[in-house]
Amino acid sequence: MNLDDTIVAIATPPGRGGIGVVRLAGPEARAIAAPMLRLKQPLKAGRAIPCDLIEPATTQARIDEVVVTYFAKPHSYTTDDIVEISAHGSPVVLRHIVELSLARGARLAEPGEFTMRAFLNGRLDLTQAEAVRDLIDAQTLFQAKVAAQQLDGALSNRLKPIKRELVDLIALLEAGIDFAEDDVSIAPDATILDRIAQVKAPLTQLAATFAYGKIVHQGLTLAIVGRPNVGKSSLFNRLVERERAIVTAQPGTTRDLVSETVAIGGIPVELVDTAGIRRALDEAESIGIKKSMEALADADLVLVVIDKPQPLSQEDQELLRQVQGRPVIVVENKSDLLRTSNARVGADAPSTSSGQTLVRPSRAEPGRVSPAEPRSPQHIPTSALTGEGIPALRAAILHHVAGDSTTQLESGFLTGVRHQKLVNDALTALDAATTAVAARVPHEMLLLDLYGALRPLDEITGATTTDDILNLIFGTFCIGK
Repeated sequence: MNLDDTIVAIATPPGRGGIGVVRLAGPEARAIAAPMLRLKQPLKAGRAIPCDLIEPATTQARIDEVVVTYFAKPHSYTTDDIVEISAHGSPVVLRHIVELSLARGARLAEPGEFTMRAFLNGRLDLTQAEAVRDLIDAQTLFQAKVAAQQLDGALSNRLKPIKRELVDLIALLEAGIDFAEDDVSIAPDATILDRIAQVKAPLTQLAATFAYGKIVHQGLTLAIVGRPNVGKSSLFNRLVERERAIVTAQPGTTRDLVSETVAIGGIPVELVDTAGIRRALDEAESIGIKKSMEALADADLVLVVIDKPQPLSQEDQELLRQVQGRPVIVVENKSDLLRTSNARVGADAPSTSSGQTLVRPSRAEPGRVSPAEPRSPQHIPTSALTGEGIPALRAAILHHVAGDSTTQLESGFLTGVRHQKLVNDALTALDAATTAVAARVPHEMLLLDLYGALRPLDEITGATTTDDILNLIFGTFCIGK
């Protein structure tokens, strides 16, 4: 890639808006921009200056009133000279600025080329460059905060002491080999094993953060399942906080999947409301139930909704058996009706709007799974009608995602599959090195395993990389970023 030419692109999203920005970066940025601007004062680094955008011809007719900002090298995003022209967000005007720039020798920027230049010029390391994309793609404020921390070098800073420890060990062994004739002592096996363990311990902790980091980055899919008329759609609407799914007293109202993405604890959660699971009464319901089972299989977390005032039905018990071993929360819905029925002990039990008779369950109700039983899923009493228990349900969902370590994981953790694979590759090489020490393998061969652990860590931050990795990462950027 030529880093000596000047590139140009529209740096704001496509479409019309109040403001649109065209960015020029390179040694000729000021010279290319000057003829199309009628400046009221000279450009000064780091200062926004109002001026007119004009046709760089004899008429010099005004096209728009713009604001120009100049960033002098190396104090800019790419470390080049950068000129940003903020015009009114008309696609016609923005394209015309680009065309004028191209006519004066600029080149149209490739996708992600501004950030690519920042990386190649040492302004960002690879984890920070990837964080730029994550920040742009963030769907929640928490995702944006995590990306901003990565952009500040949180992951790189966590890796630095690990790499330093590994490099020190490599240097120790190299010195013992290269300068043996100078009476440089060879490190004993116990010392080497201890030093390898000091590298592995924090690296293992970092690898363990991927389970949470992946969900922070990609979000979570949550399926709400249960038999008809237990309140799945009402619960879905409560979590979405609007009337998204149709709710009626008629069992089997939901025939197709209804999905919506919400933020729970800053994590994007795709909620999927499903058709009631029972023996289908017609072909349409059969197809809906089949889709429900597919959504259940694909979900990261399952909410099994049961009607708390009623004994567990055969459908409830069968569904609970199907989700054994899966991440599951049992939602005991309609808890408000149970409380009402308890207050009327001795009186005739009322009926629900759907005609179901309310039955007060006993403490040892047959078939009901007790939360106290080993390995039983967590039970959360809720009322989709009144909102009772919904905060506790949100907290339980978040706990399934992050456990008790959310605050500890807010800085410097793995969010990408590429990072996770490279950390695991480094750990595999360190395991091989540990085995080699135990087998009394010569240090020359042991060093191959240690270098094998260092290379993946270098690739995370971009110290060593390939064109394929760069193209894969920066190719996902949009033009102008």
